[in-house]
Amino acid sequence: MRLRFVSAIFLALLFVHTGWTAISWADDVVPPCLSYGRDLPINNQQVLHWKRTTPNQFRERAHVSGTIVQVFPDRNGHEHFVINIGKHGEDTIEIIYNQDFGPIPDPRIGMTVEACGDYITSTARSGPYPASPVGAIIHWVHANPSGRGHDPGFVVIDGKLCGQDAEGAGPRPRPRPRPPRRHR
Repeated sequence: MRLRFVSAIFLALLFVHTGWTAISWADDVVPPCLSYGRDLPINNQQVLHWKRTTPNQFRERAHVSGTIVQVFPDRNGHEHFVINIGKHGEDTIEIIYNQDFGPIPDPRIGMTVEACGDYITSTARSGPYPASPVGAIIHWVHANPSGRGHDPGFVVIDGKLCGQDAEGAGPRPRPRPRPPRRHR
């Protein structure tokens, strides 16, 4: 009897330690990263190749994983932070997250990030958008509320899935003007 009890405790600890458990205390379930309707595996090396070899405004889908190495101030409801996705200090990409798609944990240096979205080489100004300080960005790291014309994306920060709240996204309704007050 005692051997069964000790064996059960050992197996329970082994399951918890290795993650072999039917009960999940772990991180959020991450959706597939879609690229033209297909699941895109993490492609850090491909993204670094694009960053080094493609012209300004080159676009493609990306699925990267790395660690936050720099955080910029909030700009117009968008979080901007840089992650390292390679072996060298310059192997970085800027992630731009639109806060309309839900809150995210406060980005801090050292946090782990997985991001799925649109890669853009950003070495020079493009219309109203300045060049990225690191030469490349990933944006559209959120749901697609319309479901048309664009694959959805996501960002996972320290195991927390973000960018899936499409209810608050999109143009803000204009407030209706109040009718004039009548004086009695």
